[in-house]
Parts: sequence; structure tokens; C-alpha cells
Amino acid sequence: MISALKFLTYSALGIGLGSALTACTNSYKTRQIEAAYPPVGQFTEVDGRKVHYVRKGSGPEVVLIHGAGGNLRDFTFDLMGRLTDRYTVTAFDRPGHGYTDQVPGIDTGPFSTQGDGPMAQAAILRAAAAQLGIGNPIVVGHSFGGIVSLAWANIGLDVDSPQNAAGIVSLAGVALPWPYPLGAYYTVNGSAIGGAVVIPVLSAVATDGIVKTAVAGTFAPQDPPAGYAAHLGAPLILRPDSFRANVRQVNTLRPKVVEMAKRYGELSIPIEFVHGTADATVPIHVHAAEMIKIVPNAALTALDGVGHMPHHIDPEATVAAIDRIAARTGLR
Repeated sequence: MISALKFLTYSALGIGLGSALTACTNSYKTRQIEAAYPPVGQFTEVDGRKVHYVRKGSGPEVVLIHGAGGNLRDFTFDLMGRLTDRYTVTAFDRPGHGYTDQVPGIDTGPFSTQGDGPMAQAAILRAAAAQLGIGNPIVVGHSFGGIVSLAWANIGLDVDSPQNAAGIVSLAGVALPWPYPLGAYYTVNGSAIGGAVVIPVLSAVATDGIVKTAVAGTFAPQDPPAGYAAHLGAPLILRPDSFRANVRQVNTLRPKVVEMAKRYGELSIPIEFVHGTADATVPIHVHAAEMIKIVPNAALTALDGVGHMPHHIDPEATVAAIDRIAARTGLR
């Protein structure tokens, strides 16, 4: 009995010491990461939550919404500069990513499993757009940002607002429920134990090499452009709060997509899908290819052999899709 108590005591002390060391490491790493990749834009506030954005250019409004695990720097690397000569372009950090807070009402504690869904994210970004005077925007979303852009449009079905989207451009975007499990990365890290125990350890031990490998995997079968990984500030997602927000958003997404999809047939605004045929992350046959059968006024540009980052591998196709929406809606 005494031996067992000693074992439990030493185990508890070891776990406690390990947790304290992990917390200290993560606090130090977070400060380092934020010093290396500080905010590059400005802030507005919605319901007590900070929203980070970059806004440049002149002309009709274009809103850019990034994907899972990313931040607005994904767009400032190249795409934004291709548009600002004829559009006013605003790139947002999605809730929980970069320097934007999560939406109100979400439990962000280490044992929580709640994720802020696309409708809630779209609502806070629409409110931020209203504060910035953004009206009648073309909303462009990549990957998870694609489903947020569709949520932006779905909200407009019930609200007569200047912030309603003129049109949507979905870049390798999530759109429909998928028929397969997400895999252990999201299910484990999105769980209560994963959030409280696994994520702090992963955040503490992750190396630059692991981050670069993850970025390269996102582009497969292509390679990232030179300088992209450094510009993106990918380590920002390793901060424990951002890490948790990302995996919980993805892990809880599917049932929210099921509900959203019930109203897709009501959408009448023009929608352009730009999607690579070799995208293994958000497969074209599950999402974009099926959406054009459901959504009126939808069109698909299928990029042969392109993976999950079409706006970097074929930016001309992305810009052309935005221009087509502008022409179809009389914005240009």
C-alpha cells in the first residue's frame, strides 16, 4: 500500500513538473513566435473580440478568407498584390487564427471540445466588414475559408444587408459533407484530453523542420513558392490557443456543413469554384464538382494536376474567377 502511494505521489509530481515545464516552454515559444511574426495589419473590434485585417487598394470590394491552420499572410504573399490595382482588398485573420480572437460564447479552455463554426465565423467577419465600410463584396475563401465564404452567403439569404456578398469565389474550398473520417490528428487533438495534454506537448516540441514539412504537404504534388513558408509565419498555429482553435473547428465542422448544405439551392448569387484535380485535402469530386450540380449560377474551373493551393500554383485562374464575378455582377 505504501509503495503504491509512493508510486502515485512520484507520478503525480512527475506529471505536474512536466506540465509546468511544458507551460513555461510554450509561453517562451509563443513570445518568440509573435516577435518573429507580429501583426501586419490593423484591428477592429466586434462584441469585445479583436479582428485583425489588412486592407489595400481601390475599387470594388474583395474579401479574402484563409484556410485551416493559416492566417491572412497566405494572401499578402502574392494574391493581394495582383488585385489591388482595381479592387479594394481586405484579408482577415479568421477567428482563432493569426491575431483574431475566437467568436463570443466559445469555451476555449484546455479541456473544451467546442469549435466556432463557419456561420459564427462569417457573422463576426461580416460585422467587422460593416465597421470598415465594406459593402457588396466579392468574398473569396480558401479551404476552410471556402465554407466560411458560403456561410457568408447563407447569412445573406435571411438578412438584407450592405455586407451581403455580390458573389463567391471558392479556392479548393470545403463545401459539402465528406464521406470519410478526418483521421487521428483531428480526432485526438480535438478531444478533451488532446486539448489539455497532447497539444501543449506538440506545441512545445515542434521544430521548424516539422512546420516546413507540413507547409510542403499542403502544396503537394507541387512545391511551395520560394519564400512562402517564411512569409506565412506558419509557427503562429503552434501557439496552444491557436492550435486548439484550429483542430476543434475542423473536428466539429461536418455536422455544421450538413446544416448549411440544406440551403445551398436557395443561393442565387454567382459562385466560382477554382479547384485542383489532384487536391487530396479537399477532393474536387466531393466538393466543387458536386456543388455545381446543386447551386444555381455556379461554375467550376478544374485545374489539372493541381493540389490544394490553386491560388499560388495558378494565380491567374484565381484572378480570372474574381474578374468574372465582378463582370457578372456589374462591379466592373
